[in-house]
Amino acid sequence: MDYKDLQVFLSLCSCLHLGKASVQLHMSPSTLSRRLARMEEEAGAQLLTRDTTPLQLTAAGERFRQHAEQTLLSWQELRTALSTEVSDLSGRLTLYCSVTASYSFLADLLSRFRERYPLVDLRIHTGDAAESIPRALSGEADVVIAARPEQLPQELTFKAIAASPLLFIAPRAPGAVSALTRSDIDWSAVPMVLSETGLARTRVNRWFESRGITPHIYAQVTGNEAIVSMVALGVGAGVVPELVLRNSPMAGRVRVLNVQPELEPFSIGLCAPTQRLHEPLLQALWKTAVI
Repeated sequence: MDYKDLQVFLSLCSCLHLGKASVQLHMSPSTLSRRLARMEEEAGAQLLTRDTTPLQLTAAGERFRQHAEQTLLSWQELRTALSTEVSDLSGRLTLYCSVTASYSFLADLLSRFRERYPLVDLRIHTGDAAESIPRALSGEADVVIAARPEQLPQELTFKAIAASPLLFIAPRAPGAVSALTRSDIDWSAVPMVLSETGLARTRVNRWFESRGITPHIYAQVTGNEAIVSMVALGVGAGVVPELVLRNSPMAGRVRVLNVQPELEPFSIGLCAPTQRLHEPLLQALWKTAVI
């Protein structure tokens, strides 16, 4: 069980409703339910009763809630204490990531890195997520924040820092896409807004192919952020990583569809050339990117 699980559980405790918590966490109710079941299995006890509205904490759940709060507080105190260690390491690092990754991970990572290594000059470049791995391979960036590709080039090493489910999303406005109003969705009739290339497109293509469905592609875009905006306008359904939806200003205008089976989630992390990981600057950043 990791710190993210504890944060998810505390969100559930604050909402006491799977649906509301899933919206707050930008994950499907089924994903949240399975995550709770996994936590209960690891804890060896039922933590929440699901047959009441609102949900209720069991006695074990209340003890687990206190444990989660204390653990996360201790973790934050440790991070604060470690950040006071200042190094005289100097030099320059170039980091590349998508705009979404800069919102989701960069601020926290750089805050800790700058506190420990104030003399290091960090050059940050942002752009299309699909460019991350190529930039690491070409040497245009010393390190990138990226989703782990299905086949990681052997020249690169990847360090996971977070997971992001891939979500099917639809307009929140009722009846905006008529094909989505049926209880049994005919996916061949749903206009889809998808990324033009990249890992998300590969996985959604595989999802359709495994079901013998030829998708109705309404639009293909570069970058995931535009997918949320187009879906919010009511032109169709889309597929985006959870972290993109979480940081989108249009998140309140779309809803997450409960689609089974779910798409394989992204593993997000740092990626850099393996042969350079011995370099002090890269080692410093690698150690700062705690899971």
